[in-house]
Amino acid sequence: MQQTASTQNAPLGGTVPPVSIRRAGDVAVISIDAPPVNALSGAVRRGLLEALANVAADTSIRAAVLWGGEDRFLAGADIREMEAPPDEPSLPRVVAAIDAMTKPIAAAIGGAALGGGFEVALACDLRLGSPKALIGLPETKLGVIPGSGGTQRLPRLIGTAEAIAAITSGRLFKAVEAKAAGLLDDVTGNVLEAAIASAPSAAKRRVAALPLAPAAEADAGAVEAALKMSRNAPAAEGAIAAILAGRDGGFDAGLATEREIFLRLRGSPEAAALRHLFRAERRASKAPDLQDVMPRPVRSVSVIGAGTMGVGIAAALADAGLSVALLERHEAASQAGQDRLQAIYDGQVAKRRIDESTRAYRLGLVKSGTDWSVLGEADLVIEAAFEDLAVKRDIFSRLDSLTKPGAILASNTSYLDLSAIAAATSRPQDVIGLHFFAPANVMRLVEVVRTPETAPDAVRTGLDFAKRIGKQPVLAKASEGFIGNRIYAAYRRHAEYILEDGATPQAIDEALEAFGFAMGVFAVSDMSGLDIAWAMRKRLAPARDPRQRYIDIADRLCEIGHLGRKTGNGFYDYASGQRRPSETAAYFIAEARRRHGIEPRAFAAAGIQRRLMAVMANEGAKLLEEGVAARASDIDVTFVTGYGYPRFRGGPMWAADQEGLANVLAEAERAAEAGGAGSEPAPLLVELARRGGTFAGWDAGRG
Repeated sequence: MQQTASTQNAPLGGTVPPVSIRRAGDVAVISIDAPPVNALSGAVRRGLLEALANVAADTSIRAAVLWGGEDRFLAGADIREMEAPPDEPSLPRVVAAIDAMTKPIAAAIGGAALGGGFEVALACDLRLGSPKALIGLPETKLGVIPGSGGTQRLPRLIGTAEAIAAITSGRLFKAVEAKAAGLLDDVTGNVLEAAIASAPSAAKRRVAALPLAPAAEADAGAVEAALKMSRNAPAAEGAIAAILAGRDGGFDAGLATEREIFLRLRGSPEAAALRHLFRAERRASKAPDLQDVMPRPVRSVSVIGAGTMGVGIAAALADAGLSVALLERHEAASQAGQDRLQAIYDGQVAKRRIDESTRAYRLGLVKSGTDWSVLGEADLVIEAAFEDLAVKRDIFSRLDSLTKPGAILASNTSYLDLSAIAAATSRPQDVIGLHFFAPANVMRLVEVVRTPETAPDAVRTGLDFAKRIGKQPVLAKASEGFIGNRIYAAYRRHAEYILEDGATPQAIDEALEAFGFAMGVFAVSDMSGLDIAWAMRKRLAPARDPRQRYIDIADRLCEIGHLGRKTGNGFYDYASGQRRPSETAAYFIAEARRRHGIEPRAFAAAGIQRRLMAVMANEGAKLLEEGVAARASDIDVTFVTGYGYPRFRGGPMWAADQEGLANVLAEAERAAEAGGAGSEPAPLLVELARRGGTFAGWDAGRG
């Protein structure tokens, strides 16, 4: 077999270049080998251009195949290059060269073809995928849009409305889904052999030349849905603009619009924030002091508690292909849990997220029951009982005799003292927190909590296990509320101060939704149930500093049974089936103002946003000082993945850096005047603001 290799720009010392050519008869196989993921670096782009030129010039070659390896194709741009000026040759130039080839060219996709990698495949005449192929244009998740023709070729392949939904969501398609959607021509086991066999007879099919239907009602619906889902993020708006420009003005006009928007967004604050989160999420799953620690094996998992949270956790484990024992004390509670689990999967089938066979398989992985003797086989036990310290301590004291030595005992507690729970056992070194967020089978965040007694390998196991089931772990030190609920409590408390001082629940929530939250703080409280936070406040009441300002409006609502959505009323009224202002809440708000002699004043939306964001950053700084959170970026990950903080703003600590910590400190000082004890500016915030520092710099200084 004749072989040639691209040598242009090859590294010194004879290192094999990232792009090479080999012959398979009259077919040229252009291979990309740029570990670990075949990112489209400058060297790869140069190698592709040279290889395409060689293929075009060789009259003995009838067709070509692009091949990235058994488990790869091209994984898109190197994120490091996105922070530097654009480098030549650009990816659009590479894609244009593929598009201009007169010989058929096939993409043999063995693994991920993402972003620019899929744009390369879209320019090919034939796209074949292995069962492991993963296809998509996720650029909006990094604050940009496809910049090499993706917004123009994808609509011509699958239709405008479908392309709008796929690009603005950044959806990734598995192989079978990609074929069904029209992104792949076929899925086959030996994709390289199939591509070599098919390429010579493949018809030249320039996607750029395919007809595109004129504007339709479905397009308008797709635009509306995309903007709502993305909360008007700049990248989603830009992607829609580029797609519609190509639909209405033609391919070349759309391509020019796409490139202009891509380059503008590339340097935007939103893109910088999303790149920050991209790195932060990867850092959060690692603890510097645990890198050399081996995790314990986890083959068998049990969940105690078949309520909403326990069932959600069991579903998350089954979704990851793990068998799980779901345990309750009584048969009726066990059956209710099984019914909840079935409802989850029935709902997914109804929404066409899974098929009947997947539903049956996942239900079969969960064994519900009341026989706790099965705990003796478990490597990991996750307690998901009612949020009551006595209940949890009782369960953990029983686990001592029921579980084998070395089994990890995890609590899903969201607020309680994990050390007090661990003290109920004779082996606190095996106890960790695994704080899932509801609904646990949907929400990505898991806070992995350690106490001073927790063994390092138990902590490492918790982090690795969360990643294994597809969750985003963040490590926290045991304390009241850990990272997320500790900051959220301060955020909610100061929202209540603003409420009593003159704003309405609607005005505060609308300001937060305009900032980018899916729901405002009072709507979230109603959805969660006002009694949950009420129970926490009553538990903490004996230790509350009398100098701290206390708002009792929510307590008054709870006292009369207005607990939020589940009772039809709370801060809002839901009797009509829609969320409307509540007259009862308005009465209690006015009455509280009278009692405290408060003359209500107006609050602008921007002022509400500044105050509450400063409060979050200030409380986050306290967690960093206390060691509850190891990095400011971990706090950002916590709030973006668990609390609906808008991704395109990067998280509360990143946003504070962008605002300027001197400005944040000034707002935190005003918040302290409103809130009293407990709201003081964090010494770390004061220090950083006074020397012109940042939380990102603080993180970097700690390695």
